[in-house]
Amino acid sequence: MNHPAELLTDEMSEVFEWTFETTESSLYLVNPAADALERAVESLSTFDGRTPTVRVLGEKTTLREVMDDFLVASRTADLVESETLELRVLDDADGHKPNLMASESAVTTVVSADSLLAGLRTDDEEFVGAVREEYETLFEASDGYKLHTPGLSRVETTISERLGPECRTDFTELLSNLQTARGDSQGPDEVAISLLVAARNEELFYDVSRWAEDIGLASKATFSRKKSELEKQGLIATEKVPIDVGRPRLRLKLGDERLRDASGAQLASVAQSTGS
Repeated sequence: MNHPAELLTDEMSEVFEWTFETTESSLYLVNPAADALERAVESLSTFDGRTPTVRVLGEKTTLREVMDDFLVASRTADLVESETLELRVLDDADGHKPNLMASESAVTTVVSADSLLAGLRTDDEEFVGAVREEYETLFEASDGYKLHTPGLSRVETTISERLGPECRTDFTELLSNLQTARGDSQGPDEVAISLLVAARNEELFYDVSRWAEDIGLASKATFSRKKSELEKQGLIATEKVPIDVGRPRLRLKLGDERLRDASGAQLASVAQSTGS
């Protein structure tokens, strides 16, 4: 029996990077906790090496909780599209150790104590082979988890094409200054973010909501409801723009004109208040 390798750290992302470095082609991540799954997505998105394919077997409630954050879900969608990540539902987590990782040559588990994490790895061939076979079989028999969020690369590309490069710059900068995008007390959702960016650039509400619906970001009705909420909060305003035929369209503007020249961090601070 080979002695297991160990890694002691206070960052879950370091455990994933340590594991990715020794994974030849694919890795099963079994029963991840919510924060572990978030760190796995982050680590895969930024890993500076040959990225393995990570096959996640997670509880549906955990997957739903994590993917409720636009920042995580949009990056996940990019990883799924590139076939770097696969998500399937673990119907019964009982008996499956949390945050277990099985590659072709090693099994790694994570143990936490206070603020520290220990990654424990064994490369015993018989044990690794048995674990790997178990989760290969379970993964193939499990249902896939369907994401309802477009990939971040698609969002950024299309916002530039449809609304202009300035909107893309503001959108990317605002996201980079947010810790979460859930639409709750922890932060704004993707709809509020899009509306604030569009208001900063004085785009038409029709154009923004049409773009969002076309790429599957959110419906026009959802955008309309959020627009009313932001207007009530004084964060955005609208002005009517007459057109040749039909009802006037609405141009979005920031409720406070001083925010037009605000930094991404300052606009993110304003966006944060939309979830309060």
